[in-house]
Amino acid sequence: MTPPLARFNAASAPEALDALREVCAGSSWGGRLLAGRPYASLDALLDASDAATAALDDSGLDEAMAGHPPIGRPAPGDPVSAREQRGMAGASDALKEELVELNLAYQEKFGHVFLICATGATARHMRDALAERLSHTAGQERAIARTELGRINRIRLTRLMAAPAASVSTHVLDTSAGRPAAGVPVALAARAGAKDPWTELGGSATDADGRCKDLPALPDDTTQVRLVFDTEAHLATTTPADPQQDAPALRDSGAFFPEVTVAFAVTPGEHYHVPLLLNPFGYSVYRGS
Repeated sequence: MTPPLARFNAASAPEALDALREVCAGSSWGGRLLAGRPYASLDALLDASDAATAALDDSGLDEAMAGHPPIGRPAPGDPVSAREQRGMAGASDALKEELVELNLAYQEKFGHVFLICATGATARHMRDALAERLSHTAGQERAIARTELGRINRIRLTRLMAAPAASVSTHVLDTSAGRPAAGVPVALAARAGAKDPWTELGGSATDADGRCKDLPALPDDTTQVRLVFDTEAHLATTTPADPQQDAPALRDSGAFFPEVTVAFAVTPGEHYHVPLLLNPFGYSVYRGS
């Protein structure tokens, strides 16, 4: 696999600019980075980004800031701003409303969006920073916004040049029936480290072939994944074992395994197909291909 930095260096100018626009909306910033290719290392690229951010004139800084949604309101369908503002998850309605009001007051005073590097910041931290910065002069705020923009650009460039995130798929085979298990709901969660809390990413359900091909994308920093298979409804309709067979009959109380949870480690850039082989009184999982 060609390293991302090498692909960026070799990309056509339009392709490279498209990638850079995902990092920063400032056209002069992107033009400077494009002109500096090829880059020998990520550090060289980040240094060039810092220099390009520092060189932005007033209109260039305005253009770059305009590409960022307000804090507390990630752009719809934009996974980048949603990921960066993950600190808003779990914020109370009152705190969200306070952020909306502070954002409006800030934009009315300074004429541009409140810009802060939100990666790793909680909603309360962002609220407190916004309230404090409302007391600044316009000159102070533009200087701070430029610094925050530089931090954001560095984080986004680092992600852009990192190996792609891992991906996950699964299928469920009912080994007692000898056929795929259709309609089994599957929930996906991920976390960056063993001590981090799980983040619920969403889910899907197996199709007629027992496959689950459209699970949500994993965050870039994922190192562990959890799949939860809601097997109760499927197993509740499974034909009971033949009394002559040396196997227990289905219990009247319902499925013996109402759900199956599987957690496993992942490496960025790799795909993980993790099937579930299921029967009423046992299951197994493995890494497939």
